[in-house]
Amino acid sequence: MGSFLKEFWAFLRARKKYWLLPIVVVMVLLGGLVVLTQGSAVAPFIYTLF
Repeated sequence: MGSFLKEFWAFLRARKKYWLLPIVVVMVLLGGLVVLTQGSAVAPFIYTLF
């Protein structure tokens, strides 16, 4: 996982695409939120966000 992050950061620096970083971070956070709340009582409230 660490090598992937290093390579992704090198790609962003080389191509000057720093605007991709917030998009990827938000997607990872939302994905983690959905995975962590999959079987809990909070799940119905998460679906109202989408």
